[in-house]
Amino acid sequence: MNPRSYAKLILVILGVLLVSAALVADRNPAKFRPTEKAFYADERTANFVRPGLVMKVTKGEIAADGTIRAWIKLTDPQGLGLDRLGVQTPGLISVSFLVAYIPANETQYVSYITRQRTTAGKTATQATGENTGTWQQVAEGEYLYTFVAKAPASFDKNATHTIAIYGSRNLTEFELGTNRADAWLDFVPAGGAVTKVRDVVRSSSCNKCHDQLAFHGGNRRSIAVCNMCHTPQTIEPGSGNTVDLKVMVHKIHMGSHLPSVIAKGKYVIGNADYSDIANPAPNMDCQVCHEPQKVSGAVQADNWMKAPSRATCGSCHEDVDFASGKGHPGGPASSDAQCSQCHTATVVNDFDASIPGAHTVPQRSSLLEGVLAGIEKVENASPGKKPVVTFTVKNKAGEPIPLAQLGTMRLYMGGPTNDIPSYVREDAKAAADLGGGRYAYTFTAGLPETTSGSWQFGIEAYRTVVLMGGTTKERSVREVSTFKVIAVTADGKPMEPRRKVVSTAKCATCHTQFGFHGGNRNTAEACTFCHNPNLVDNTSGESWNFPNFIHRIHAEEVRYPGNITTCTQCHENGTQFLPLGDNRMATVNRMAPVSPTPAATNACLSCHNELPAWQHAVANTTALGESCSVCHGPNADFSVAKVHAR
Repeated sequence: MNPRSYAKLILVILGVLLVSAALVADRNPAKFRPTEKAFYADERTANFVRPGLVMKVTKGEIAADGTIRAWIKLTDPQGLGLDRLGVQTPGLISVSFLVAYIPANETQYVSYITRQRTTAGKTATQATGENTGTWQQVAEGEYLYTFVAKAPASFDKNATHTIAIYGSRNLTEFELGTNRADAWLDFVPAGGAVTKVRDVVRSSSCNKCHDQLAFHGGNRRSIAVCNMCHTPQTIEPGSGNTVDLKVMVHKIHMGSHLPSVIAKGKYVIGNADYSDIANPAPNMDCQVCHEPQKVSGAVQADNWMKAPSRATCGSCHEDVDFASGKGHPGGPASSDAQCSQCHTATVVNDFDASIPGAHTVPQRSSLLEGVLAGIEKVENASPGKKPVVTFTVKNKAGEPIPLAQLGTMRLYMGGPTNDIPSYVREDAKAAADLGGGRYAYTFTAGLPETTSGSWQFGIEAYRTVVLMGGTTKERSVREVSTFKVIAVTADGKPMEPRRKVVSTAKCATCHTQFGFHGGNRNTAEACTFCHNPNLVDNTSGESWNFPNFIHRIHAEEVRYPGNITTCTQCHENGTQFLPLGDNRMATVNRMAPVSPTPAATNACLSCHNELPAWQHAVANTTALGESCSVCHGPNADFSVAKVHAR
């Protein structure tokens, strides 16, 4: 082939690739997200199937004889009606119904539909739903459902009633999975505005970690729907535990920290044992879930501090006996009305008896002066030299903190920044005092003679502070600085900081008190010094490289609350996609079938840790490197985004 023809062929190939990339990038962009299977569907299939499911309750009615009716709509995401039987439109749709009311003198629902559930010879009443009533099609995608259950003749026509629906659309035959949805409608049977609701926490607050609530098979996806069955009305018969939402959710999130579990007990609901749950946020950090109204929109967002009850508080504080007063400094409490007399919503001092005060996260106490450590500059960072770091340590008021007050004052040096294969950490408490909270420290370790590229430097500091000294609330708090990192060039070439794969902000969505190893390593950047491709467990030889242990912990060792296939919950800027880029190091992992493990294989198989996957990866790796991106690249048939889509 002559050079001109070869050049034309290259241009044609590039054109095809660019067009293909554009087609993938623009595929169904307005209709679906890249995390959804429908985003990758063939256009003709998508137009025919119209994947997705949207439910809506448009009207509720209770007749004088107690007959309950609901008008609902079933549509695709564009609002086009769907046939629930899957005849006129693809996909059989299953729908179930709930109906409940809030009694005049109560704050939670009572369901009109109940069942008797027996477990291990024990029977209990439970709120439930139904799906065996009478259907009537009103229009395309619009239906009237008449309940089997009836309201009693004495039902309160002026009370808030709620009808909820939940269900799924089966599109598995089109390789589009099962689409799920729920919806609800508040109404007053006598007519008029709804003035009383149950709206304490919104689904959006839960979904920060849970990345789409989906329980009881996945169809119940909203707190508003959970509220209708998870009331004091419902008991789990096997354990005898209530599944009242305000009790059950607190206990589940407390999990391994429940006093009963610490005392070698168990917290179970049915067949589910929640005794090993470890809340990624501090248990006293109530506003992780109870977000303010201006954030969540919940009408009763302040209930957690304005409407305390023995049931709610006792769900975490199990070692308090309100009847006898044991474990309760205020003595016996025979009524919830007594709670707010001492436990107000207004903080006078941190750690006081007010509800926000009593739940102060110690590390965020206003009584702390703060430890602010930072690196001003790094000098002498060149091959064979010992870098000199000028740093500052001050409090929030800008006042110097003497290094002698600190429990730890350390500086880190690691590089090159492609994967930080080596690092050193040195105690800098003996640094030269430059005055005004400024210090200078010369590393005892020098940069290697063969140093090239960029290197990064980090700083951490803490001191132990006694708060409320001499009182019954005296406590020691480790006051830590935010771990700071800067990068410098060691060879005169342009400085390149380490790539940003995950961010502290994303981690802090669930880990609201982010900090490990005593709390000092409290940014994602801090982790990159030690958790590099060469770090292994001394006993097992297992890798503690950052992608290995983070994937392993979230996928295997804890009950990850989100959807493990939603990589964007942690990853920044498409860093989960292949190819990973140049200069990635192989990972030492003596527990892996292949060690050192090439970068892409290591990252992906730290989740997909099965022998067939390892065999597949090995078969597609040669002396020239990994060929993973051929099949799993951004525009490939088995791209990372596509195979993780839901």
